[in-house]
Amino acid sequence: MVDPLPGTVVVDDEPDDADRKAVAELLGREPAGSFRVVVRHVHDRSPVVIRNHPLLADGRPMPTRYWLLGEPERTMVSRIESRGGVHRVEDEVGLDVIADAHARYAAERDAALPEGWDGPRPSAGVGGTRVGVKCLHAHYGWWLAGGDDPVGAWVAEHLAAGDGDAGPTRVGDAGGGGGASGHG
Repeated sequence: MVDPLPGTVVVDDEPDDADRKAVAELLGREPAGSFRVVVRHVHDRSPVVIRNHPLLADGRPMPTRYWLLGEPERTMVSRIESRGGVHRVEDEVGLDVIADAHARYAAERDAALPEGWDGPRPSAGVGGTRVGVKCLHAHYGWWLAGGDDPVGAWVAEHLAAGDGDAGPTRVGDAGGGGGASGHG
């Protein structure tokens, strides 16, 4: 099957003005904290995933380290979620394996806190989740950026199988992209 997603590449870029504008448009608001672009579309270099600093500009904790905001990825993952993907992945991957992924994510995020930080800290794992899966987008974003996330890998497999398509409204659609996903 042809990969329905545009090719992506893992990067670690300080955002420029065009990135900040694109991210604000994709979020529908200005970001509340600092971030780096960590995954881009190959064809136009547009941001797909950002890595947030663990603290917002005002010092509040930011539990979501990796934020999937690129299109069509965001919409396609939303379709999987709306079709019961959260419960399916919990059943298929298992809560113990997911808990291990949450611990790895939290450790990475916490390591990025300023040395000696004694204020409020982000809590829990992927997207602030303590148990199970809250958001497939956060898991897939971390996986796209190179994270060891079995939920993100599950999402990638289901996207490659066409589970994120629009259904009957795309009859005759040739699909798109293909190419490098940032994973090998």
